[in-house]
Amino acid sequence: MRQILLAVDRLSTWLGQAFAWCIVLLTLGISAEVFSRYVLNKPHAWALDAQIILYGTLFMMAGAYTLSKNGHVRGDVLYGFFRPRTQATVDLVLYILFFLPGIVALTWAGWTFFQESLAIREQTFSAEPLPLYPFKFIIPFAGGMLLLQGLVEIVRCIQCIRDGEWPSREQDVEEVDVEKLKAMVNVKDEDIAALDKFVVAQEHGAKPEVKK
Repeated sequence: MRQILLAVDRLSTWLGQAFAWCIVLLTLGISAEVFSRYVLNKPHAWALDAQIILYGTLFMMAGAYTLSKNGHVRGDVLYGFFRPRTQATVDLVLYILFFLPGIVALTWAGWTFFQESLAIREQTFSAEPLPLYPFKFIIPFAGGMLLLQGLVEIVRCIQCIRDGEWPSREQDVEEVDVEKLKAMVNVKDEDIAALDKFVVAQEHGAKPEVKK
């Protein structure tokens, strides 16, 4: 079971990392359009539509990735003080009452939207239209991935209630913890304070005190 859970984590991670390249495409696209519009005086009618599509794709495909890293924002300030079993119980109830109905509805409705868009070969309302149905497919696809990852999280909740601790999950790049970083390089707050004093003394041309 653990290997299955981690395999879904890896799939969500891979998709999240793959679609993260939309940020690069979005940055290059905006930069190119600004140059074309204000330097070459040649704007493109489809540029804004392309930017919205890229941003929407990035936003939707980040859902399953973020859930796999347990990175979604929690509004309950008391949650962090609960024991793992209590946290898992709260999560399990919320997944069943709110997550599953909402994501199933999103996926179902998204598939309907995609089919209708594909049937008419829907395009953007622009002088230079772009096909819209590939973007509409992202809705049920992202919903399906989020639902799959949500089922994995439900299994983790059940395991945590049974074992009393959260099971492992696939790791990825995380925000640096300053305290952990200081412990890794064996640096203390006193050392940082002494270095700050030394830098200030150097800037003012004073001779810093050296402890013997």
